[in-house]
This record gives sequence, structure tokens and C-alpha cells, in this order.
Amino acid sequence: MNYFERYGLPVSLKVDRDVVKKKYYELSREFHPDFHSLSGADEQEETLQVAADVNKAYKTFNNPDETIRYVLRLKELLQEEEKYNLDPVFLSEVMDINEALMELEMEPQNAGLEEAESNVRELLDKIYSDVADIIENYQESTGSEKELLRVKEYYFRKKYILRILDKIGQLRNIASL
Repeated sequence: MNYFERYGLPVSLKVDRDVVKKKYYELSREFHPDFHSLSGADEQEETLQVAADVNKAYKTFNNPDETIRYVLRLKELLQEEEKYNLDPVFLSEVMDINEALMELEMEPQNAGLEEAESNVRELLDKIYSDVADIIENYQESTGSEKELLRVKEYYFRKKYILRILDKIGQLRNIASL
């Protein structure tokens, strides 16, 4: 049983967190091991597994990137440790940003870091806007593999951008010393 089935939700790239939270508490009570302590060993083991799945699903649904990752894996469009080939134009943009950050590494300055961060966040907004409609409105019954492949491209691009934002944060810490 996948996480969506466990929670009684349709497969989607963006879940309603309030619904997920309510269902989490409901399932947590239903499958809490303390309520099954008088059951047989097999039933106790099964209850523990379901409780673990409920917790993993909740953690996944509370992280938008993990939800996207889960759906892509569920649809067999993303493999564990997959090496994805990104668009050369995007990689060129990222390389330009990284070169600017290398210069800032030599002489960290808050103004330069703020500008770099602003540019990176603008790029992040741009790549999201390209797939926002798909992420916001995806329904398993009407969604296409082509749409999910666009989301996959976004997913990998975002990973690159988040690493750059982490680097900017590290440089900002160095600059403040």
C-alpha cells in the first residue's frame, strides 16, 4: 500500500497539509502499538509496520520536495541515486553563479552575497513558475507522464539551486566573522 492509499488521498504533487495532519492523528491512534498489546505477535508486528509507514508518509507529505520525489518514484520516473542530465543552458547559468560565488569566497562581502542570493532566488522562482500549474493541479487520472517529466526536471534543477543557496549561507557566515 502506498502512502496516498494509506492516507486515503488521491495521488498528487501537492497535498493539503491540514487534511494530512488530521489523517495522521487518526491513523496514529488507530495503529498505535499500545492499543494492540494484547494482540498476537503477527498482528503486533503488522501494526508496528503500519505505524512506521504512517510516520514515514507524514514526514514525506510535510516536505513538498519529498512529496514530488515520492510521486516520481511511485510512477517509476525517478530511480534511487539517479544521475540526471540537466539542460546545458541551465547548467551554464549555474556555472556563472558558481563562478561569481568563487570570487566572493576570496573576499566575502554582504552586498555581493545579497545580490547573488537574490539572483539565485529569482532563478528558483523562474523554474518553479514553469511547473507551478502542474504541481498545484496534478491529478493522477488526468496527469500525463510528459507533465511529470517536466516536474522531474524541476526537481533536479531545484536540488542544484538549493546547494548554491547553502553555499551562500556558508559564505554569509564567513563574512560575518
